[in-house]
Amino acid sequence: MLVNMLWCVPGGVGGSEEYLVRQLLGLAEQPPPNWHPTVVAARGLAAAHPELIAVADVVEPSFDSSSRLRRMVGEATWLRQHSGEATLVHHGGGTAPMRAHLPYVLTIHDLQFRTYPQYFSRHKRAYLSAVVAPSVRRATVVAVPSEYVRESVVRAYDVSPDRVMVVPHGIEPTLAAEVTPAADLRRRYRLGEGPIIVYPAVTHPHKRHDFLLQMMREHWTDPALRLVLTGGEGQAEATVAACADSRVLRVGRVPPADRNGLLAMADAMVFPSEYEGFGAPLIEAMTLGAPVVCSDATCMPQIVGDAGLVRPLSPHAWATVLDEVGHRRAELVAAGHRRAQDFTTQASGAALATVYARALQLS
Repeated sequence: MLVNMLWCVPGGVGGSEEYLVRQLLGLAEQPPPNWHPTVVAARGLAAAHPELIAVADVVEPSFDSSSRLRRMVGEATWLRQHSGEATLVHHGGGTAPMRAHLPYVLTIHDLQFRTYPQYFSRHKRAYLSAVVAPSVRRATVVAVPSEYVRESVVRAYDVSPDRVMVVPHGIEPTLAAEVTPAADLRRRYRLGEGPIIVYPAVTHPHKRHDFLLQMMREHWTDPALRLVLTGGEGQAEATVAACADSRVLRVGRVPPADRNGLLAMADAMVFPSEYEGFGAPLIEAMTLGAPVVCSDATCMPQIVGDAGLVRPLSPHAWATVLDEVGHRRAELVAAGHRRAQDFTTQASGAALATVYARALQLS
C-alpha cells in the first residue's frame, strides 16, 4: 500500500495537508486487517508532521516537489519505480500521473476550479482541466470529503456513483488541549475587553472577507466588537489591508495554540465562504466551543446541520446573527460538541479503510 503525498508541500497546500495526515492517523486506529502504508512525501512533510512516522513508512524523494513540473516528472519516473510492487496506490492531491500504477484511489478535495474559474490563473485552469478528468476516469475509487463534492464529481465527469465515496475530515477532541488562555490573547493581539468574532481563512476571494468588512461597517457597529482575521495571504489580501476600521484585526498566521485559543474565546466563528469542499474550521470551532455562523453555500449546510446558524450570504440575513448567537450560546455550543463527534480522526480513518477495501475488491 503506497500513498502519494509528493504534492503536499508543508504549509503550501492549505487544509488538504491536515486532511490527509489526519486520515492516515485515523487509519492506524482501525482494527485488523491493519493498514501500514508507505508514504512518499514531499520534502519536509515528515519533519512538519512527526506523528506520521509512527503510523507509516515515510520516504522522501531526491527532488524538490515544490515545483509542479519537477513533481510531475518525478511522479512519472521516481514514483513509478517505487510503486511497481504496491497492491494499491493512493494519490491524495486530486490528480494522478498519466502512466499511474493501477489500481489506485484518487482523492478529489473540491472542484472549485470549475465553479469559480475566475479565481484561478489561466495556466492552473488549463492544467487542472487537462489532468483531473483522465485521473478520475482511470481511478478505481475516488475519495471525496463531503457529499456535496461527491455529487459534483459524479455530475462533472459522468462517473459511476458507486465509485465515488465520502471520507470526511477528522478532528480530534484533543484539539482543545492546546489552547492559549484568553487573557494572554487579549494582551498579545490588543483585543480589548469586548466581544470577539473570528474568521480563520486565507484571504482568497471566495472566502468573502469583503462581506464581513461590509457587515462591520453597516450592521455590526458595537464599538467594543473585534473581528479577528487569521490565516495566510491570498488574492484578496489588498481588500483587507485597505480596511481602516480599527475594530478589524488582521493577525495573519498564528501558532496553533493561539488559533485554538481565539476560537475557544470567540463569541462566534463567522464563516461567509462561497465555496468549500468540506470546511474543516467549522468542525474545529465546534470542537473548541465556538458557536458557528456560516453561509448556506456548497457543503456547509450538510456539515453544520442544526449545530450552527446557516444563512444565505446577504447582509439582511446576517444582520442579527450575533444577537441570536448571544441568546442561544449554550444551546449552540452543546449542539456543536455533539456534531463534532461525527468528525473524528477515527471516523475518517474508518472511511478511508472502507475505500481501500472497495478499491481492492474492484481491482
